[in-house]
Amino acid sequence: MSPPTSFDINRERMIEEQLVARGINDQRVLEAMRTVPRHLFVEDAIQSHAYGDFPLPIGNGQTISQPYVVALMTLALDLNGSEKILEIGTGSGYHAAILSRLCSKVFTVERIDGLVGRARKVFDRLRYHNIVSRIDDGTVGWPAEAPFDRIIVTAGGPRIPEPLIAQLADPGRLVMPVGGQDVQELQVVDKKDGEISVTTLEQVRFVDLIGAHGWPN
Repeated sequence: MSPPTSFDINRERMIEEQLVARGINDQRVLEAMRTVPRHLFVEDAIQSHAYGDFPLPIGNGQTISQPYVVALMTLALDLNGSEKILEIGTGSGYHAAILSRLCSKVFTVERIDGLVGRARKVFDRLRYHNIVSRIDDGTVGWPAEAPFDRIIVTAGGPRIPEPLIAQLADPGRLVMPVGGQDVQELQVVDKKDGEISVTTLEQVRFVDLIGAHGWPN
């Protein structure tokens, strides 16, 4: 076995100091975060910062979310491994990679062409073959592949897009930051027997959800 690299050491420190210390104790989520090499999802120049307790820029005004927030949103999805997931906002591809270790298949939508191309290269390099991506307005979802057992939105919008509620399976769960453009509440939306219930977790800050059912571009 080869000795651990600095990335391995920093990733383990991230698990213990940023996740476990803050109450993330689901072993499947922790193992996914331990397995996926976060540093490959950022530019070479900032890879040494990849496991820090903060978001990082990935170009085009977008960011890769803070590790704790990725873990928190993933935990909120309550995955058992069989789910079909829709992710709105591929970004760096890191969150889709985490989800791909925990579910059956991930469908991820991104509006920025360059981000999708870069993410696909990393997925291929890591042989994460259960991720399907497309370039589109994520606020309209992916109707051709609906319904989805889980939907996750990795950008903040003024409200939950109606098309996403319509494409959510019953029973199903959606996790999304909702609020203003400065700060949002992380909301968990459950659909069961045609009824919708909403639970709020905590305040977060995300980039804007741009699209027909989000903020204008």
